[in-house]
Amino acid sequence: MIEILDCNGYATVQDLGRPGYRHLGVPLSGALDSGLLQIANALAQNPVSAAAIEMRLVGPRLRARMPVLISLAGSVDGVIESTSGDRRPARAWASHRLLAGDTLKLGPVHSGVAYLGIAGGIDVPPVLGSRSTYERAHFGGFEGRRLAAGDRIEIVRAGQPERGEENSRRELRLPEPPLLKDRAIRVLAGPHSEHFTDKARARLTSEEFVVSRQADRMGLRLEGSRLDHDPQLGSDIVSDAVTPGAIQVPGDGQPIVLLADCQTVGGYPVIATVISADLPRLGHAVPGQSLRFVEVDYRQAVVARCCAATELTDRIASIRPNHAEFDSEALFAANLIDGVFDAQRAY
Repeated sequence: MIEILDCNGYATVQDLGRPGYRHLGVPLSGALDSGLLQIANALAQNPVSAAAIEMRLVGPRLRARMPVLISLAGSVDGVIESTSGDRRPARAWASHRLLAGDTLKLGPVHSGVAYLGIAGGIDVPPVLGSRSTYERAHFGGFEGRRLAAGDRIEIVRAGQPERGEENSRRELRLPEPPLLKDRAIRVLAGPHSEHFTDKARARLTSEEFVVSRQADRMGLRLEGSRLDHDPQLGSDIVSDAVTPGAIQVPGDGQPIVLLADCQTVGGYPVIATVISADLPRLGHAVPGQSLRFVEVDYRQAVVARCCAATELTDRIASIRPNHAEFDSEALFAANLIDGVFDAQRAY
């Protein structure tokens, strides 16, 4: 069990989401950056789809009620303090062993979003096949809400380990953390692009937009040059299906990029849609950050998706033990002394 002592940021339980229910009005939800979630799970030696804690702004302070392995993925570091007062760093892109009574205090999340994995996974009741939190409807995750001080989180398979199992989960690390690439967000032309003037469509890919303070898991409201609608078609449409990545433009001409917790239908025209390979980058966007968009075609979007999947697979495959282990066979095979050593002559 893990106990939350303080939670001044925004932390929720998330997994890879709940597809298959959008026709019933249920959002996908799930991790804003599914790749980081999978890395956190790999470092904790979980299935990549296991539930973890998604953190924004600043990480929580928590106490381990039992020995457990945790992992950190994203730009967040912390400090582990034992019951005796000893302190050691908890670095990002690695897993760390906590003993019963140890506390973990995490600092600011510098890249917008980060993940805390727990070996075994978080044991909360699945809702519609997912443990992800959808806070607006108060279901999924931990009681359908963000985490708060006093919450006690159960761990999957938290019983007594079998013989030898206690050493089977080793501390691991990712040798080269992924870098957030500063490039334009790639988009496909939207289903309602004809609802906008030629000038508006050109502005979307030629000018920068700034993330406003109205930003959450549902979407990012951007600020920039007005994207005007075609005067004859206007800014309202018959409600149509939308998806994470859709860029809606209401009557004020300021775009809104939808994210994981977005609604399933909307009444604003969609000028473009962010490709799936770049959608995780928007989960890291913070107020005041500038964004640029560039249009690509369907083939380029598919290639980018395949490349992103391959890159994630390679990154997970590069995970290594955090500390070198003693290898007796290698030691005996090594030629540590050049020549013959005669102990009697040496002394």
